[in-house]
Amino acid sequence: MTWKASIDGHQCMASGMCAGIAPGLFVLDGPHARPLKEEIPEDEDALDAADSCPAMAILIRDGDTVVGPRP
Repeated sequence: MTWKASIDGHQCMASGMCAGIAPGLFVLDGPHARPLKEEIPEDEDALDAADSCPAMAILIRDGDTVVGPRP
């Protein structure tokens, strides 16, 4: 199974938290971070990155269900 990762460029403040927590999934690219791929493996690091984002800019979906950030 795969999840879909997205980062809202309007919210992202390029703190680098996501790339630090999950360097295989996210990268800083200019003024914003981005996922390395839209589809990512189900990975606890992806959820940790979404949970840790200070701007709450990361969204992880499993189909139509939002799985990250966690409540």
